Amino acid sequence: MRFGTIPVADAAGAILAHSTNASGARFKKGRLLNEDDVAALTAAGVTEVIAARLEDGDVHEDEAAARIAAAVCGEGLRMAVPFTGRCNLVADGDGLLDFDPECIDALNLIDETVTIATLNRYEPVRAGQLVATIKIIPFSTPEATLDAWEQVAADNAPLLQLAAYKPMNAGLVLTSVEGMKESILDKTSETVRTRLAALDSTLGIELRCRHRQDEIAAAVGSLKAQGYSPILVFGASAIVDRRDVVPAGIEDAGGTVDHFGMPVDPGNLLLLAHHGDDPVIGVPGCARSLKLNGFDWVLQRIAAGIDTSRTDIMRMGGGGLLKEIVSRPQPREKLEPVVPHEPRIAAVILAAGQSRRMGAINKLLADIDGIAMVRRVVENVSASHVRDIVVVTGHEQDNVRDILKDLDVRFVHNPDYAAGLSTSLKVGIGHVESAFGSDVDGAVVCLGDMPRVSASLVNKLIAAFNPLEGRGVCVPTYDGKRGNPVLWPAELFSAMRKISGDVGARHIIGENEEMVCEVPVEDDAILIDIDTVQALSDYKKAAT
Repeated sequence: MRFGTIPVADAAGAILAHSTNASGARFKKGRLLNEDDVAALTAAGVTEVIAARLEDGDVHEDEAAARIAAAVCGEGLRMAVPFTGRCNLVADGDGLLDFDPECIDALNLIDETVTIATLNRYEPVRAGQLVATIKIIPFSTPEATLDAWEQVAADNAPLLQLAAYKPMNAGLVLTSVEGMKESILDKTSETVRTRLAALDSTLGIELRCRHRQDEIAAAVGSLKAQGYSPILVFGASAIVDRRDVVPAGIEDAGGTVDHFGMPVDPGNLLLLAHHGDDPVIGVPGCARSLKLNGFDWVLQRIAAGIDTSRTDIMRMGGGGLLKEIVSRPQPREKLEPVVPHEPRIAAVILAAGQSRRMGAINKLLADIDGIAMVRRVVENVSASHVRDIVVVTGHEQDNVRDILKDLDVRFVHNPDYAAGLSTSLKVGIGHVESAFGSDVDGAVVCLGDMPRVSASLVNKLIAAFNPLEGRGVCVPTYDGKRGNPVLWPAELFSAMRKISGDVGARHIIGENEEMVCEVPVEDDAILIDIDTVQALSDYKKAAT
């Protein structure tokens, strides 16, 4: 790749390295300059730019990121759409992230132009959470570098995968000593239920007995005979030795103690045992609280089907200090956890218009490939990575609802639909705010008369969305022209609820140009809406 300052006259086909303002127009970094751009820059008096130009053997950053992501992505994970040289891997379900840290190091040592960053190994993740990101540092990387990455990934496949939680039906033994309140046991039982529920599991049965070796043995034996697994033993008194009452009772029931103690605090006094193929855990007293402790780490691995040996436990010391430390300026329980996640995007589909230009036909109900146009739009958007879909109805609302009644959408009616598009947009965005609140990061606004807008196009907008990096308003472009749909950040929802007229929120884009990210696409679908009889006829002819 050639990189440096070049004359604007020679810049067509080069990638702009730094954003440039020219006579009110803003050319953002990463833009592939075309002849029109060169003309505009020249007219504005710009004589040179810093840019990059790919050479033979170079692979564009987005293609390179996608290839690496495909090579390392294993079971339970999926790739997001690459954008600006970044491709994220996202969890498809709940479980633990699993990989070999040495392989990650080996990959990152190949070449400075390609990087991969992950969450910690065995970190619990939820569906939709980001688990890894691949980033191409410059605008391209050599083909030879990609070959080396793909070879390491192939030699260690699957390199990254999700160990999904498998539902468990656990059995619990609670022991008590004289004078111990039943309320303590009740609270402990409820805490165990809560922990198991977070792992898609249940507490099948609970047995209470005195803190005696023989009674513990009988309870463990009963749970084993009834098929409960894992078996959790919560002693009234902490285990202080592998020959203590709880481990002795487990062994008398036919179990085997594997390890006592762990280099995790809180959680030091955990006991790991097994009875046949079923794990048995002597639960440390700290687990009466829901605060994270070593018991959580072991229970999560068991739920994810990951073998946990005494050696595994003895290697948990790195990062095993989980206690709150008084010297910390802000105790951890007062901090909001920051969990990396795929952008949580809702879709607002505007389906309220009167179709005045279509004559007597309601364009939204017009036949498109054997399906009503509005249904085609909703189906396309449903196949994307949006979380929820809000359909705004107005004209012929009953017919529109009937066409979509079996789809997973929310309906909201705009009684003022005749006053223009802005009223429907305000109703839709207002519903997103009230229904989802802080659980949504943005909304993609789709028009009900653009049936060629695909799920992959919507996903590309979502992949580009990153308000922290100045990509809050994501606008698709084709051949330099902006189109629809547009993805809006939640921080602009209040401004969108104040618009008026029939031109939508176009002026908000102009007022927030620093937040705008143009997303080039290879399909003119973003420019084509079907709002006349002629447009419908042309569409059908093109489809045949």
